[in-house]
Amino acid sequence: MVVLARHHGERTVRSDEIATLLGAPRNYLAKTLNTLARRQLLVSARGPGGGFSLARSPELITIADIVDVFADQRPANVRCLHNDAPCDARHPCAAHRRWSAITDQGREPLLHTTIAQLCEPPTRIES
Repeated sequence: MVVLARHHGERTVRSDEIATLLGAPRNYLAKTLNTLARRQLLVSARGPGGGFSLARSPELITIADIVDVFADQRPANVRCLHNDAPCDARHPCAAHRRWSAITDQGREPLLHTTIAQLCEPPTRIES
């Protein structure tokens, strides 16, 4: 997504070009890009001038948007921390509310960090 953000509004980028740049397996990357296109985060075009591009401005795509595409593929039935049973918010165990708060806090940066921010040059730290 960061590679595509760097070319946003300029051109499409072929999956093999991204794979080479990142050192990623071509097959795996192609499946990942196609999944993101099916979920309308990317636009794909076939043919000689084809490739992938962001479906929206990089300022409008958060890390959470991307993570959520693949989080849907994990089982939703989270196990309880106290016993071998599904976690049940309607009848929570002693750890449920606190653990939920921890996981929610971990998600906050994903909700508020955009792909555009990941492309910004690092800020200089004054000493």
